[in-house]
Amino acid sequence: MELNQADEVLSSPLAPNAKDNLSMMHSKFIGCKLYISESRNPTAIAAIDLAAKTDPQVAVLSKFEDSLYNRVRYTLVSYIIDGSSTGEVIYSPIRKVLLAMMEAAFSAINLESHSGAHPRMGVNDDLSFHPLGQATMEDAAYLAKQVASDIGNDFQVPVFLYAAAHPTGKPVGAIRRELGYYRPNHMGNQWSGTMLPDVLPIKPDEGPTNVSSERGATTVGATPFVEAYNVPVLSKDVATVRRITRRLSGRGGGLPTVQALALPHGDDCTEIACLLDPDHVSAYQVQTVVEQIAAEEGLEVEKGYFTDLTKDRMLDKYLKITAD
Repeated sequence: MELNQADEVLSSPLAPNAKDNLSMMHSKFIGCKLYISESRNPTAIAAIDLAAKTDPQVAVLSKFEDSLYNRVRYTLVSYIIDGSSTGEVIYSPIRKVLLAMMEAAFSAINLESHSGAHPRMGVNDDLSFHPLGQATMEDAAYLAKQVASDIGNDFQVPVFLYAAAHPTGKPVGAIRRELGYYRPNHMGNQWSGTMLPDVLPIKPDEGPTNVSSERGATTVGATPFVEAYNVPVLSKDVATVRRITRRLSGRGGGLPTVQALALPHGDDCTEIACLLDPDHVSAYQVQTVVEQIAAEEGLEVEKGYFTDLTKDRMLDKYLKITAD
């Protein structure tokens, strides 16, 4: 089975010695993962790629596409500047680049004609912000709320805040369950077209309460850095793999902090797509638990794979890219 691996994409270079200059000028950096509901339309992806290159101080460190999920994830990093008196974030070039990428996505993608094996509720489905370097979770949350306000005002799209960006720390999974995000609406295990009602059952934090069927809605949050690790289970029995997933996830009493989904991936495979906090759980632990539970069900498991850079490489790679 052929699996798409993370493609590394480099932004435009800065001048020589930029790595030293950036690390001397800035101590706070921000990472953002932008998930867009498209990977089969090369014209749309090319437009988003172009928008991602509008500022050389923002680097796209990796890009992961999956045609079966019909979804792409961009991982971006840049610096942030805060006010000397307030300590609040007053500027990051990543904000403008993200908005340019989302505008390109909205212009090229219609959710009504989108389908895939991964849940989604919007063209720009999710943005998660992660502090790097000496940046704090408060910095990430402040920037997340700035971008959420931009999305709601500029694109008239409902935005739901989660984790540190939400007033009570509401997790993204809770919001998605309230909105029916995890319920397939096409052919048993597929998502097709719009899946939200015209009037939302819960009030968004930004933007209108009415939903455009072409654009959908967006979630925006701030969390500790998470690693994405997918484990292929060689079975078409999605229900059985979902039982494995429940026992694996932190919510189901399994490994703490692990979030997991069982998703069809081709004719003979169901993938367990995991998000894990590397400070608490390793990919090795995830792989071992999946193999143990799958063996009880009589199922074979392939070696899992990362879809993104690990936390340890993120900042070093950014400084190297912007210096080359």
